[in-house]
Amino acid sequence: MASSWFQQTQFIPPDTIFALTAQYVADHDPRKVNLGQGTYRDGAGQPWVLPAVNKAREALLTTGLNHEYLPILGLGGFRDATAQIVLGSELVRARKDQIATCQSLSGTGALHLAGLLMRACRSELPKLYIPSPTWSNHHQVFRSLGFPCESFRYYDPETKEIDLDSYYEMLQSAEPNSVVILHACAHNPTGCDPSKEQWREIARRMKERRLFPLFDAAYLGFNSGSLDEDAFAIRLFTGEMDMEVAVCVSFAKNMGLYGERTGCFLVTTHTEETATNTQSMLEMLQRAEVSNPPGFGAKIASQVLGSEELRQMWYADLVTMSGRIRAMRMTLYEHLVSFGAPGSWDHLIRQSGMFGFLGLSAEAVVQLREKYHIYMADNSRISIAGLNDNNVEFVARSIAQCLSDDQGQ
Repeated sequence: MASSWFQQTQFIPPDTIFALTAQYVADHDPRKVNLGQGTYRDGAGQPWVLPAVNKAREALLTTGLNHEYLPILGLGGFRDATAQIVLGSELVRARKDQIATCQSLSGTGALHLAGLLMRACRSELPKLYIPSPTWSNHHQVFRSLGFPCESFRYYDPETKEIDLDSYYEMLQSAEPNSVVILHACAHNPTGCDPSKEQWREIARRMKERRLFPLFDAAYLGFNSGSLDEDAFAIRLFTGEMDMEVAVCVSFAKNMGLYGERTGCFLVTTHTEETATNTQSMLEMLQRAEVSNPPGFGAKIASQVLGSEELRQMWYADLVTMSGRIRAMRMTLYEHLVSFGAPGSWDHLIRQSGMFGFLGLSAEAVVQLREKYHIYMADNSRISIAGLNDNNVEFVARSIAQCLSDDQGQ
């Protein structure tokens, strides 16, 4: 048999979350619950098309939607509007010539663009400091580009809080000009965010140590229901601390545009010349990578952000989604307590955002999947959005029974 050009390839196991979803789909038990994949579901457990998005889509279709190429950097109105909601109108007004933007393939594509840019403008690849735990793609994206990645302890499983001592120790010892990945809000998977004062201390130490902030902003507005509240850390670094930052923005969660891959990459700089040069480099990198980005999702987002009526509808949609998630988080907590689930569950209501970090053992996660048909990530991260009035009691009772059985052995 002739040898293959690809005989040196190795088998890579499937992505765990997508593999978990496939297991859920193949499960025919009527009680099954999917708490793995981070997608919003309504009170009936169904995908929800936001009313603002639905109206924007209808408007696009009636005005003659075409399928022509977008510019390499993406839709101009979308990029400008994204900068406004992320950085705030005051900062954009003051520093609009010092901001570089590029439409991206959702948040993942923005992270990849960030890596390409940093690799292109540095003679030596900087070290990346990544919180542990974190979204698995952070490591995959930057390691695939050759960056040296180092994890630091972000979460203390004993206290079920941010390990600030470890965080500050990392900032103190990190090499100057290194990059730190920051979750802008709704930390994935723990749901534990720094307080505003803690953010100020993190920013102060990073500026003092000359560390570069790379924000992953996947949940703006979706976390608290307020864009201004969720963008606090980004605006703190750029405004009050006057630091250069990079921000990777996704509209998957906050507009429900999961499959449209709608995102944006922003860089704030200190001079107009640097911003111009950076944007030109992003254009070159985008051309070489994907030529130009997809149009439909960006056109929808641009319609929503560019219309006062649709923007106000979207703000209401954000309140609806974040409010339902908060209500389900509290309901799960109350049921866990009422069913006598061993241990304290206060950490669940201290967390925020789409995900809940339960703190279960790997054995308990497997038992919940195999015996109770409840699917969650191996580290016991659950998508709170997968809960509803029809399944939350069953989930809480199953967790309580599973943990009680373990204690009785």
